[in-house]
Amino acid sequence: MLEARDIYKSYGNLPVLKGVSMRIEKGEIVSIVGSSGAGKSTLLHILGTLDQADSGNIFLEDQPVHLLQGKKLAAFRNQHIGFVFQFHHLLPEFTALENVCIPGWIAKRKKNQVKDEAAQLLDKLGLGNKLENKPQQLSGGEQQRVAVARALINQPSIVFADEPTGNLDSNNAKDLHELFVQLRNELQQTFLIVTHNEELAAMSDRLLHMKDGLIV
Repeated sequence: MLEARDIYKSYGNLPVLKGVSMRIEKGEIVSIVGSSGAGKSTLLHILGTLDQADSGNIFLEDQPVHLLQGKKLAAFRNQHIGFVFQFHHLLPEFTALENVCIPGWIAKRKKNQVKDEAAQLLDKLGLGNKLENKPQQLSGGEQQRVAVARALINQPSIVFADEPTGNLDSNNAKDLHELFVQLRNELQQTFLIVTHNEELAAMSDRLLHMKDGLIV
């Protein structure tokens, strides 16, 4: 479903990725672990099309993503890829419901249909009574759940999560782990997670260890 072949990336004279290859199947939860500076987040951003490799090929749903550019790449990302970051990046002037709707509206889907789907998602994630709350009226765990709903609104092929529990206390982190497993079981949602959280990594179907720019 997602395949990367020989991904290389350097920043100036510093090689960060040194020929990474990997494959993820539909419905898998895969975690990448490793020390800081191993290249985990760089790999995630390249696979998620937020950054560009110096060389190598990436295929998502058999689409050669590495060949896409500009508007075609942005449209593909919007349709096929969801993101959850350590800091939720919710827009403070919008309600929870509106924040979730934004990727659907960017995709020019019908406004009311997107709203209905966003409300259903938030209800599924335990936030059915917080639709009109703005981010500052939500707890950290609730804000991260809104970010998860936003990542799911366009029914992406894969969700990339970069240290998704890094800003949460242990109880909220555990809830988020269980939510990922629930979404995989109910929706066959695929996740690739970069994490330092050993408990989250242990709940994954597969662990990939990175060291010095390689999967070892």
